[in-house]
Amino acid sequence: MLAALGCTSGETCPDKTMENWNEIQENAYGGWLNNPERRKNPRLVISPVTIRTARAFVAWTHRYLAPPAAAEFITSVQTGTGTLVGVVFVDRPTEWVFDDGGTAEVVCLATDGMPNACSALLGAAWRAARAEGYRRLIAYTRIDEPGASLRAAGFRLVPRPLTWQDRSRSPQGSDGVARVLWEIRTGCRR
Repeated sequence: MLAALGCTSGETCPDKTMENWNEIQENAYGGWLNNPERRKNPRLVISPVTIRTARAFVAWTHRYLAPPAAAEFITSVQTGTGTLVGVVFVDRPTEWVFDDGGTAEVVCLATDGMPNACSALLGAAWRAARAEGYRRLIAYTRIDEPGASLRAAGFRLVPRPLTWQDRSRSPQGSDGVARVLWEIRTGCRR
């Protein structure tokens, strides 16, 4: 994305950054992202990504969250032609009760709307977490999100986590919307 803005690594962008940014947004939401040609190559490829690129992608595509500053690992998904369509950040759990050494958390997942990109990223995140020795991967969604991609990747809804037992309501994100906890564990059937 920085290259699209005319910036190179370690360089500040020119004054017309917002002008270019608006052009990128217009092309994305009125052009390529909605283009039926884009859907003809549905092959998705899991690939590594730099934190800088991943954070820029999240800033560009995510509706309500800022990009995480860091993560234990980051994975991306691209189309068969090499277009970045999604990233996932996985880190240690934010809730201290879940930080048992065997649990990792999806702290941010962002896609540009490509079908199956979320499920592909969640599956890749789970495989990478298991490879690093984790036995459980958790993720939160807003209460108004259906969680279809999580289900497709093998996650299950946690009805009422232990840490929420003594609270009158489920935890809320920085936007004030309640969250729902999902998990996948080793030994769980998909």
